[in-house]
Amino acid sequence: MDTSDSTTGRRDREPEAPRRRGWRRWAMDTRPLRRPAYRRLWGSTVVTAVGSQLTAVAVPKQIYDITGSSAWVGAASLAGLVPLIVFALWGGAIADTMDRRKLLLITNTGIAVTSLLFWLQAFAGLESVAALMVLLALQQAFWGLNAPARSASIARLVPEDELPAANALGSTVMQTGQVAGPLLAGALIPVVGLPELYLIDALALCVTVWAVYRLPALPPLTGATARRAGVKEIAAGFRYMWGHTVLLLSFLADIVAMVLGMPRALFPQLAAETYAPYGEGLALGLLFAAVPIGAVLGGLFSGTFSRARRHGWMVIGAVVVWGAAITGFGLSADLWVAVAFLAVAGVADMVSMVFRGAILLSAATDEMRGRMQGVFTVVVAGGPRLADVLHGTAGSAFGPRTAVAGGGLLVVAVMLVLAAAVPALRRYRV
Repeated sequence: MDTSDSTTGRRDREPEAPRRRGWRRWAMDTRPLRRPAYRRLWGSTVVTAVGSQLTAVAVPKQIYDITGSSAWVGAASLAGLVPLIVFALWGGAIADTMDRRKLLLITNTGIAVTSLLFWLQAFAGLESVAALMVLLALQQAFWGLNAPARSASIARLVPEDELPAANALGSTVMQTGQVAGPLLAGALIPVVGLPELYLIDALALCVTVWAVYRLPALPPLTGATARRAGVKEIAAGFRYMWGHTVLLLSFLADIVAMVLGMPRALFPQLAAETYAPYGEGLALGLLFAAVPIGAVLGGLFSGTFSRARRHGWMVIGAVVVWGAAITGFGLSADLWVAVAFLAVAGVADMVSMVFRGAILLSAATDEMRGRMQGVFTVVVAGGPRLADVLHGTAGSAFGPRTAVAGGGLLVVAVMLVLAAAVPALRRYRV
């Protein structure tokens, strides 16, 4: 392991960079990249952001090729969601009781081995949906164990005032992967074939394992290694969350935005009906790409907001803007106007992610950060899926545009009521 970093997990101390002037102050805030340990963690994310999306495309494609049924594709998604939720909660508790670097090494290795098994079954022409679903469940279980430790480690690698910038850097990379990964997968499948997508992901994960190996040790600061990570510890995490209103509100803000205001389930219907004159395929692709593209743009210009200290107001404002933009999208009959509103929503989503993540890392103690990140992982994974059910039902009952616009207005109203009724979030600042 690199001995240039602290083996106790303390943040790297480097001289402050001079204040940026001119257009550079608006560009992405890269201060955390001056910290060698964080730079390694972030660099591993750059490599795997695209690679993981190759597998995310390959699995449903292979299942559809075998079965010819979209229902099986949906069932596979559910097979991955359940272990993700269970192991994210458990993984958060584990991350609070053991060296997080060691946990990251174990789980990243597990994810890499799973990707290699995906490649082996595809290369062998197994054509077994059951095998694919078992491997997907195993992969998502490892990811659930990995994500809380990865996110909780950031607060040990950068100073508190750089947490928004660090979150913006990580979120921008992930959002870029969601745009570039599927496009690259679509281009590679006709050239190299489906099995090789899994192999590329497995090789990319080897880079991640090496980067994590070079991180400093990240043991619990309170000597919690003697404690077992079980149901009791998970329950203690939920009690901690209920006892800290600002943490609870940060979760509720995301639930409000995603459950009431994420209309992706209605994109196919809108593309086929409202935006059909523009070409159904073009419209569908633009609708799905617009929010991630907006989020990437928000990340590239994170210097405009990453130094804000009133984190609570930033979350409130971002959720309100998200709801207003979704309302505008629902009212738009012109495709390009609709895409512009979705891009604005993507920018707002990036701002919300940055400051909700910063609140979780700064407001929670180190011994609870893993469990809070576990809950965060469940909220992020489950919210959009609940939104699919809600918007699909509302779209069938009231029409897609009415359902979208109504959901956006509800986001604005509920968020403003929460902010007015419970002052903890709007008063929170670093």
